[in-house]
Amino acid sequence: MPPALFALTIAAYAIGTTEFVIVGLLPTVASDLHITLPLAGLIVSVYALGVTFGAPVLTALTGNLERKGLLLGLMALFIAGNGMAALSTGYPMLLVARVLSAFAHGVFFSVGSTIAADLVPQNRRASAIAMMFMGLTVAIVTGVPLGTFIGQTFGWRATFAAVAGLGMVALAGIALLLPNNLKKAPPAGMIEQVRVLGSGRLLIVFAMTALGYGGTFVTFTFLASMLQEITGFAASSVSFILMLYGVAIAIGNIVGGRLANRSPVKALTGLFLLQALVLVLFSITAPSPWLAIPTLAALGFLSFANVPGLQLYVVQLARQFRPAAVDVASALNIAAFNLGIAGGAWIGGLVVQSPLGLGATPWVGALLVGGALALTILSGALDRRSNPVAQPA
Repeated sequence: MPPALFALTIAAYAIGTTEFVIVGLLPTVASDLHITLPLAGLIVSVYALGVTFGAPVLTALTGNLERKGLLLGLMALFIAGNGMAALSTGYPMLLVARVLSAFAHGVFFSVGSTIAADLVPQNRRASAIAMMFMGLTVAIVTGVPLGTFIGQTFGWRATFAAVAGLGMVALAGIALLLPNNLKKAPPAGMIEQVRVLGSGRLLIVFAMTALGYGGTFVTFTFLASMLQEITGFAASSVSFILMLYGVAIAIGNIVGGRLANRSPVKALTGLFLLQALVLVLFSITAPSPWLAIPTLAALGFLSFANVPGLQLYVVQLARQFRPAAVDVASALNIAAFNLGIAGGAWIGGLVVQSPLGLGATPWVGALLVGGALALTILSGALDRRSNPVAQPA
């Protein structure tokens, strides 16, 4: 893998930490700001919505900018957003800070995915995308548990101050490791951008992404509370369990990338099926510490294994059906990931507030993943009907 890819991975690590560390801090933030747990869960939804709407719009608006300069500017915005979160005096200010960080997140991953794919030969593109997203998974292994520990020990604001420091490291990595002559696609005109949303084939993949990725977040958003209230773990144990979950995610991300290199649809079909089954299983094993831990490990493995395949698949179809707007299609898929997170967190909050309670969040998430499985089967059938893309395009 070229050094430039490692620079993208470093930045993804910083972004992944700020995105997911809030999951471990929700009980702490809710207590400190005197808000309910579902209201605290909206911090996750607001961030995800910021990525959802910021990614496609800002990617289109910045299409004429040089890639390296754009990525440096995005990391500067990321640092500012997390610095503001560290200085937040109340819930509204924290929400605004999270939106600023989200804007940087959305454009970075939409542009970064296409850069990563272009840095390697065609038969390694899914693995290259998986390598960049490895930053997210390593953040879950190390950044999220450490950030949770810092937040529980020194206050949640200290966590965001530490994340701003990570952003500075990422800024230096991009400045040093990325070449100045990064390839960029010609900026898409507004008509082409709108046409991406008019492509039925691409809309199916966006829906697969939102449902398949978002299904896990119905549970993951409230995992810290679930582990404490249902499984019976002490708050001090949550960081270590999140570390185990993150290790499983990292392994799943690598394996998922390799599975998707040849046939994203086949890989996604199997992964979504297993993901739905494990979510249902977790709704049964959650009350038992001995059964919940291995189930969570399996769920962690599956929750990110679909990411490289989904991103590669949308790039393949965009190059086939909307070749003038591949970056925009990639951005919209990043938006779909985060729409899934926002929807999953919101649905999870509704389930928590309902008579079903925390314990029902896994099987409700399984229903969403089941929808993604059905759409994947449909998309595969459409591929076979119209001369499928046998190899990554």
